Amino acid sequence: MQRDQQDPGRRHLFHIPPAEGGDYPEVAYFAGNSLGLQPKATRVELNEDLDEWARLGVEGHLDAVRPWLPYHELLTRPAARLVGALPSEVVVMNSLTVDLHLLMVSFYRPAGERTRIVIEDAAFPSDSYAVRSQARFHGLDPDTTVVRLRPRDGEDTLRTEDVVAFLRDEGHTVALLMLGGVNYLTGELMDMATITAAGREAGAVVGWDLAHAAGNVPLSLHEWGADFAAWCSYKYLNSGPGALAGVFVHERHHGSDLPRFEGWWSTEAATRFEMTPESRPPRSADAWQVSNPPIFAMGPVRTSLRIFDEAGMPALRERSLRLTGYLRELLDEVVATRPLSIITPREPERHGCQLSVRLHEGNAGALTKRLRFEHGVIADARQPDIVRFAPVPLYSSYEDCRRAAEALAACVEETQ
Repeated sequence: MQRDQQDPGRRHLFHIPPAEGGDYPEVAYFAGNSLGLQPKATRVELNEDLDEWARLGVEGHLDAVRPWLPYHELLTRPAARLVGALPSEVVVMNSLTVDLHLLMVSFYRPAGERTRIVIEDAAFPSDSYAVRSQARFHGLDPDTTVVRLRPRDGEDTLRTEDVVAFLRDEGHTVALLMLGGVNYLTGELMDMATITAAGREAGAVVGWDLAHAAGNVPLSLHEWGADFAAWCSYKYLNSGPGALAGVFVHERHHGSDLPRFEGWWSTEAATRFEMTPESRPPRSADAWQVSNPPIFAMGPVRTSLRIFDEAGMPALRERSLRLTGYLRELLDEVVATRPLSIITPREPERHGCQLSVRLHEGNAGALTKRLRFEHGVIADARQPDIVRFAPVPLYSSYEDCRRAAEALAACVEETQ
């Protein structure tokens, strides 16, 4: 396709799975919003770290080509560039929901009438579970403490003005505002700058779950002034299933007396081996670390972050908008005559690279199976009625988009 020749992306850097159905040798992969594809460099560089363990044993902590003791620092600067933060504000550690709990230990401090936690009604279930358990941990009723912001009747996505209005009217009761930067279900990109400013003006702590935003859209966390954020790296960041997550803590909180859970890696690196009984936390996000980093889990994150550094988020965002715009044009033609609708906002500033299609008849899981096994197109089902297509700018092609639209048209009959 001529579009792919003119706008090729970096597909050659990734392993594209073989198709199990259809007329093409490779799948058209649209599930990078669930699990990103494997970079070809990952196996090579991970094996290099494994070889150092075999060669050096414990001495690899200091003598490996990439020494293990400061290994996590190799990820800090590229992660900070990815999310628009200072290097001191970012650390890669743990998994996403574990990090959200560790952050809420510090940042969810209910007192007086300011006790409520605000999330979106369509939040990913793990976030819902996490905030409800935090409310219970503080002796509060989660049914009244957790507020779930809903779209207007007949609409699928939140309006920024409605979030701001809620904070203006009810903000004095809000201890923590924690929304998803890009909604996992609808693909809506929130106006994080405006909402962060409104939350802080209301006196609430503002945190963001960036699971579907990091590596998908440009971020400016330091400039926006969010208190904290966390993201996973197995979706758009292509670091493997269950890969390590990232954390942002704004510099204004560094060195503060906020409560934190601490462990071996919470203390200053320079004094770690003095083996003193009390921690001396650094004035950085590293103070929120607990355990020493898992080197072989960090390797794939480091590999992926290098790819993002080389590509640059502005260029990726531009290609993402071109790809997603093309896919929407094709899907518009398909849904016009079928019991389907696209629920992702149309405005470029209100979406990332995911388009969510709602089925008005049938079952999403059954449809994605047909797409995969009959047409070699891998999309993502969210039961009962949402199919998500994510044309990822690093490796998706315009030809993939054409295949997806044709496959969807073949699998869903036109309305009689």
